[in-house]
Amino acid sequence: MADTHSLHLRAIENSTTQFLEIWHHYDNAGRGYIEGRELQSFIRELQQARKATGSELSDGMKALVEKYDQSADGKIEMADLAQILPTEENFFLFFRQQLKSSAEFMETWRIFDADHSGFIEADELKSFLRDLLKKANRPFDEVKLEEYTQTTLKMFDSNNDGKLGLAEMARLLPDKENFLLRFQGVNMSSKEFDDIFEFFDQDGNGYIDENELDALLKHLCEKNKEDLDIQNVSMYKKSIMALSDGGKLFRKDLALILCAEEL
Repeated sequence: MADTHSLHLRAIENSTTQFLEIWHHYDNAGRGYIEGRELQSFIRELQQARKATGSELSDGMKALVEKYDQSADGKIEMADLAQILPTEENFFLFFRQQLKSSAEFMETWRIFDADHSGFIEADELKSFLRDLLKKANRPFDEVKLEEYTQTTLKMFDSNNDGKLGLAEMARLLPDKENFLLRFQGVNMSSKEFDDIFEFFDQDGNGYIDENELDALLKHLCEKNKEDLDIQNVSMYKKSIMALSDGGKLFRKDLALILCAEEL
């Protein structure tokens, strides 16, 4: 007979799977949020699914149902909706508390994308999570760390390739701090990226420094006013330069933000 702890973990796993399956059905574009009538439908389906399995509705779930069941207004991110899950499944909300700004996120990404591939693979993700847990003095064991790693992959690996790209991982950030969302409408082809990189690498040394990045971002803001606000240039610059190597922003790193195609 399975012990109480095993049954509890299995219930958590089933609840997480249930939540993710329904979430991905409605957020099929991988935007990291649901809004409007899709949000109403999501809330109703999740409510029905939990009732069908005999799960009690949490206070958070009841509050969400009351707030959004009768209104098509509003927008909620995955992390906010996940608060209806049991406490053990909300570990990734803790990560948002640890990574409070896009600049902090980019600095952390730079450390744990150890091979500079532009992706964090499962072993790198595990190191990333272990480091955050240790810094916060949050107790964990290797079994729990593996569970956190796999759940994070399930939640944020939108193309199911077993690794997280920069934009996927950035969904850990609150929407207002996720500056990468602003650049999604700016993504360019590899040729367009090459042209703009070479133009703003004015001294031709193969990397962009802070002053060159400032000029590049002002150009992009003027060209893409609907997506980028020129008032936020300093924030964009600080976050992007967090990817740099000693103040040198190399082509491959900048391409993570601006280029839709692999170089």
